[in-house]
Amino acid sequence: METTWEPIEHFDPVGGNLALDLANTVSRRGQDDPGEKLRAYQDLVVWGERTGLFDEERAEDLRTEARARPGEAAAALARAIELREAIYRIFSCVGGGQDPQTPDLDLLSGYLEEGARHRRLVRSDQGWGWRWEAGAEPLTQILWPAAYAAAELLTEGDLTRVKECGSDACTWLFVDMSKNRSRRWCDMKDCGNRAKARRHYRRQKAKRT
Repeated sequence: METTWEPIEHFDPVGGNLALDLANTVSRRGQDDPGEKLRAYQDLVVWGERTGLFDEERAEDLRTEARARPGEAAAALARAIELREAIYRIFSCVGGGQDPQTPDLDLLSGYLEEGARHRRLVRSDQGWGWRWEAGAEPLTQILWPAAYAAAELLTEGDLTRVKECGSDACTWLFVDMSKNRSRRWCDMKDCGNRAKARRHYRRQKAKRT
């Protein structure tokens, strides 16, 4: 199995939930050429920008911090991938109508406990909300909102709307917000169009034969 690097700059957050968008930073799990988007901590920062987790100024602060503390940046990236895979397994089970495994829930709980020590209520022009105070772990703070998004989806979301892309070559997760719950693909422009092209090819082939 050879991992293919896929630039994070091309990442499209279609999951409908921050935790699922983190799970979707790798494609084609279980295939011969899985596509990895998180090859360095800088990729994780770009993911945060692409998902709207933070602005350009905060992103630049994290990049500067990562350059100054490369060992801690590498450790934070490894933890991001650990959390990502647990989130994927949890919601892949949920989407398939199964109960998540206890070790994955325990791992998620650990990140929630860690984040709880750094979460503060603050008021802004838009009202009250949460702010994360990094303390001595500035490079890890990018993971806590994803962990909380996963917990909120599990405890408050409509889990019947959590689905895995219908393409055999894709493992992306999403929340189906369509009115009749008919969404099958992570993105109609990508997997949906490929499936449409395959159906067209089979129809044309059947006509010729």
